[in-house]
Amino acid sequence: MLDSIDLKLLAALQRDAQLTAQQLGDLLHLSNSQAGRRRQRLENEGYIKSYVARLDPRQLGLQVQGFVQVHLASHGVEHSNAFARLINTTPQIIDAWTMTGDADYLLRVYCTDLPDFNRLIQDVLLFHPTISRVHSQIVMDQLKIDGPLPT
Repeated sequence: MLDSIDLKLLAALQRDAQLTAQQLGDLLHLSNSQAGRRRQRLENEGYIKSYVARLDPRQLGLQVQGFVQVHLASHGVEHSNAFARLINTTPQIIDAWTMTGDADYLLRVYCTDLPDFNRLIQDVLLFHPTISRVHSQIVMDQLKIDGPLPT
């Protein structure tokens, strides 16, 4: 069970995962060891999945972010597994969700430029035998960048 201090700790770590036990203790009005033990417990219980560095896509030359709705040609296990292999081996696809509604999947992609985005659609996705059609959208501006989960 999470208490209010746990929720504050999780919120603080979502803002800055590099906070030390000292900094967390100061923020939560706990000793360093208490803050460290709480963090460790939340990690062990699976509330904290991992710590990652958030990279700037533009600094890496990734100028185009897009969303692609994918419609499979068939919905058998073999097609789903083949599609899963495709998304897990295509580095431009950074997120993938199974969806309700018209599309089967929604992909979030990053590409270097529009020709690269077009190659991803034409040569990778539409070329794959499991995919019947796609609908793509290019992000013009991102108003909120991967916000934290509500705690």
